[in-house]
Amino acid sequence: MNTLEVSLGDRSYPIYIGAQLLGQSELFTRHLPQQRAAVVTDSNVAPLYLQAFTAALSAAGVEVTPIVIPAGEQHKDWKSLNLIFDALLAARCERKTTLIALGGGVVGDLTGFAAATYLRGVPFIQVPTTLLALVDSSVGGKTAINHPRGKNMIGAFYQPQAVIADTAALATLADRELAAGLAEVIKYGLIRDLPFFDWLESNIDALNSRDPAALAFAIQRSCENKAAVVAADEREETGERALLNFGHTFGHAIESGMGYGNWLHGEAVAAGMVVAARLSQNMGLLRADDVGRIESILERAKLPVSVPDLGTDRYLELMGHDKKVEGGKLRFILMREMGRAFLTADVARGAIEATLKNSVHRD
Repeated sequence: MNTLEVSLGDRSYPIYIGAQLLGQSELFTRHLPQQRAAVVTDSNVAPLYLQAFTAALSAAGVEVTPIVIPAGEQHKDWKSLNLIFDALLAARCERKTTLIALGGGVVGDLTGFAAATYLRGVPFIQVPTTLLALVDSSVGGKTAINHPRGKNMIGAFYQPQAVIADTAALATLADRELAAGLAEVIKYGLIRDLPFFDWLESNIDALNSRDPAALAFAIQRSCENKAAVVAADEREETGERALLNFGHTFGHAIESGMGYGNWLHGEAVAAGMVVAARLSQNMGLLRADDVGRIESILERAKLPVSVPDLGTDRYLELMGHDKKVEGGKLRFILMREMGRAFLTADVARGAIEATLKNSVHRD
């Protein structure tokens, strides 16, 4: 097991990364202020891990309330949030009852938001079971639900007590979900860690085939990158943390425009990163062969490199609800060069429209 730290002063917390951690109840009990916990999971993860996980906690003397919500991005909404609240209230969960998010990004975001707001704030622990959640959404304290007008528009910054990442859970992950997680892994190399991107180019086939050593290195390096950014700019106040949203402005528009759940988050981010790279090229910042490298690694990771044809007006409308909008102006994460991203609002509408038109999937 490797342990990293997200350094946030008195709110710092560890990230434990290793295999077979779900059964190591002492990892969890050390972070429980009382011997009570509510385990939130979804209908996909529950049959795989819930019984054994809750049994291990119960054997360690923890009183467990299991809560199962519907699986899928389309259920990351008020209705699922209220299912969690209903269960917490029915079980008379208290301010020292810890919520444990056992699942992917949807479960983690919902549970974190519930923890931030139930009784005005209770502790929670992230237990990611997908690659995307493990390397990205479980770390950093962003919690949210979706709104029909925009993804993650309602939420809170609320840090967990710990992230306990059992890499053995990836064995049950569908290939499509694995690929979606690789999009976020690749993102770190593009925005701030060019040596890591070079390594990914050489090892993407090993990652596709779930080579344990390759996955372990990719997960560790990704979490190190995420932890460093969060420690430097926890609440996205300096602009550094916003760089983690490379590809997300376009990607979130795809997710909401196509209907939540039709595109996986990582798939939409992959296509969005290509659009952002092409926009960077059109603005004279990125070379054509660099854009080619980005498209190539994403294709090798079995990810989309073009966007659905929603129409440029619809894309601009959807992106107008992006959380980075400031003073009514869209702000984009673009690339100065490979491994260096930046935040800007100085992008001509015509350049955005032209790039979108040239990035649409053609049969």
